[in-house]
Amino acid sequence: MKQTRLWPDGPFFQQTEYLGITTDSLLLADFAVVRAGERGADLGCGSGILMLLLLWREAKLHMTGLEIQEEACALAEENIRVNALETRAAVVPGDLRETVKRLPNGGFDVVISNPPYFGQEQGKRSPEAGRAAARAETALSMKELCHTAARLCRSGGRLYLCHRPERLSDLLREMNSAHLEPKRLRFVHHDAGREASLVLVEGRKDGHPGIAVEKPLLTHDLSGAESEEYRKICHV
Repeated sequence: MKQTRLWPDGPFFQQTEYLGITTDSLLLADFAVVRAGERGADLGCGSGILMLLLLWREAKLHMTGLEIQEEACALAEENIRVNALETRAAVVPGDLRETVKRLPNGGFDVVISNPPYFGQEQGKRSPEAGRAAARAETALSMKELCHTAARLCRSGGRLYLCHRPERLSDLLREMNSAHLEPKRLRFVHHDAGREASLVLVEGRKDGHPGIAVEKPLLTHDLSGAESEEYRKICHV
């Protein structure tokens, strides 16, 4: 296990080889809007990186993480502890489809998730169950994720997700079926000469139709150097 500080004077974060910081998580946390006094839920919280980033940014936010992998739960709880966030964060272990029943309907202002990107029949399947569940929808389908998020969100509450652009039509369809109206999209590109590799999405429970497509986020310029915006997001 490796412990690091995410940036000077920032939170401590412990990670393992398979449970660590990803660029997608950093970008999603930056895209999400959280406000003082709100309650948030992280579906499939892993080692707790999204919760940690949001809690550090907003001192009066409360977060609940749901996670099926025992190792990830233990790591998320330790990351909460080492940053003295026990009064504002908790981890609920177990299968999200069951543990969510213990949480109140409409009990959250914000739901966030960095979900598996591949359908059950897509992508190369890892023989290790935890890694497979993190990459593919072996434990939770896109439809189940959206309907679970809708159950937890209050009316007017917000859902934040990142996903692969080629699955955007599937995602928007499932969000609409769960009464989560897509409101913001932002595509992420390595540079201006490449296609999008990631899309960031905000939905609103019972929201009115109307979606804003924000300017693309370029992580690098054409010379290969990291962009100023990307460096700011990553605190470098």
